[in-house]
Amino acid sequence: MASKVAVFGAYGHTGRFVVAQLRERGFVPVPSGRDTAKLRELAASHQGLDARPASVGDPASLDRALAGAEAVINCAGPFATTAAPVIEAALRAGIPYVDVAAEIEANVDTFAHFTDRARAAGAVIVPAMAFYGGLGDLLATAAMGDWTAADEAHIAYALSSWHPTAGTRATSAVSRQRRNGRRFVHTNGRLEYRHDDPPNLKWPFPDPMGTRAVIGEFTMADVVTVPSHLSIPEVRTYMTVEAARDVLAPDTPAPAAVDEQGRSAQTFLVDVVVRAGGVERRAVAEGQDIYAVTAPLAVEAVDRILTGRTSTAGVASAGEIFDAPDFLHSLSPHLSLQLPR
Repeated sequence: MASKVAVFGAYGHTGRFVVAQLRERGFVPVPSGRDTAKLRELAASHQGLDARPASVGDPASLDRALAGAEAVINCAGPFATTAAPVIEAALRAGIPYVDVAAEIEANVDTFAHFTDRARAAGAVIVPAMAFYGGLGDLLATAAMGDWTAADEAHIAYALSSWHPTAGTRATSAVSRQRRNGRRFVHTNGRLEYRHDDPPNLKWPFPDPMGTRAVIGEFTMADVVTVPSHLSIPEVRTYMTVEAARDVLAPDTPAPAAVDEQGRSAQTFLVDVVVRAGGVERRAVAEGQDIYAVTAPLAVEAVDRILTGRTSTAGVASAGEIFDAPDFLHSLSPHLSLQLPR
């Protein structure tokens, strides 16, 4: 019998990709979320789905939503609001939890609040199993290879455009409120707040893209996932200037589908460089639509957890719990890769 996987926030932009990917992989999605009308609409578009309304403010409704499921994927932001209640429900149900949170603060909270409990229970909780956080962590781990430590990790994003979803805008607003005008960097082995503006830099992306203007220290979830298990004191993330302008502009429209899969025309390149003692290693991934590619990342994670292809329990990022090169190669239908040999 096919495994049931609950999807909280299933009717959102990313949630719909996750539901479709689960069905494609042979799972039975169990869509959930607080908006009953949107759940019914989603269920009507996918014959046979058992839509289960639930709210993070109602633990009993979450328990009903997860009943009989073998795992849950949380796609509902802001994750500062949804992550903890859905994790609690997963712990009560005794099932793995995966989310697609790009919120730095929410990911920090997950590690801080659930590491000990999850490890004691033998539970699996994987935060940031998405384009931001998960993919960068897998690439950095693959680039490290047999290194046990490095001096620096640099994760540079080149997006052809960045049309934010309503969820991205909502989660960004929550993060800005929590930071109160500050920004994060990961330096000297820890997260620090900064009050100055991030630097404008140039990043040498691989050919044929070449050197591009980027916002330095455009900090993403990778500054939580990568150092959670890799001994790298300096972790920096970068974003091409045009994409940063898109996502920060209030009038940038939401993504528009251009193919039968619902993907937008956006393309991306993620360039990861780790350095140790003057030696450099690089891993690169290219693909289409950062929201769409999050779905195979999250669903592959669930598949590996349910089939025992993991290396630890507790709260763990992608690069720690999975075989990073093998995981990345499994995404070949969705990504083109250049990994160290």
